Amino acid sequence: MSPLPDLDRWVADPAVRTRHERTAAASAAELWAAARAVRLDDTGTLGGLVRWRIPGTPPDRRFQELFATAPFTVLAEGEHWSVSGLCGRIWTLARDYPRVDAERFARWDRPGTVRVVFAHGVRPAGDGRSTLVSEARVAPVDRRARFALRSLWLAVGRFEALIGAEPLELAVRRAEGRGR
Repeated sequence: MSPLPDLDRWVADPAVRTRHERTAAASAAELWAAARAVRLDDTGTLGGLVRWRIPGTPPDRRFQELFATAPFTVLAEGEHWSVSGLCGRIWTLARDYPRVDAERFARWDRPGTVRVVFAHGVRPAGDGRSTLVSEARVAPVDRRARFALRSLWLAVGRFEALIGAEPLELAVRRAEGRGR
């Protein structure tokens, strides 16, 4: 059972999909609170990449705040989950991320761009444990965007597994009382 809503509502056929899960000896509420408190400067490579791609982002910004402010938009959220989106040309240095709301995200079709969904949530795992899940999906709008995304993913995709789970591992340690 996934703690996330059906992400097909926003991106049904992603060209890129990543998913990370970590289980903690903590309640869903404790793990969700710990996850929402992780800051960019708590992470090494990932925090630096985010700040490089979104200039002006404070190093002490929490990921929860990051996914709720431009260029991201909150698409939906619940007690222990949140789904945010971003549109644009993620492979350029131009930082082309137009502002969108949930309705505009759903209708987004600008040529040469992608729609990206970031979903995070926690589910009970039994015996006082819970599991934190993070999933990202990227959907190109057209063939040109698919080619650009494929080129980007060839360069960075192999590193995603190393850095994509870093915030989850921090949240688990903190929820279990092993971290700051």
